[in-house]
Amino acid sequence: MSSDKSAGVPARFNVGDRVRVRELPNLFYTRTQMYVRSVTGTIAARTYEDLTPEDEAWNRDDARREQYYIVRFRQKDLWPEYPFAADTLQTELPDGWLEPANN
Repeated sequence: MSSDKSAGVPARFNVGDRVRVRELPNLFYTRTQMYVRSVTGTIAARTYEDLTPEDEAWNRDDARREQYYIVRFRQKDLWPEYPFAADTLQTELPDGWLEPANN
């Protein structure tokens, strides 16, 4: 079994899958915005593989790689008082912050 960190990382999600952003603690650094946590969105695109942001921030020699995705959210799901039901917001999130949505 190879320990090559550049080897492909399997993608858990496909375009169109519904996902929920996990509510995890901040450990020094994260790229996951607070306003998307615990909110359900849809995978709009798979982007690239890169180091896990938290491992990269600590400059770990054994940093893990993970898949990144563009996730689309309805703005009303992010901010219930938002006045326009059809508007969306997209942001890029790493795999470790996502889980399959239950709805």
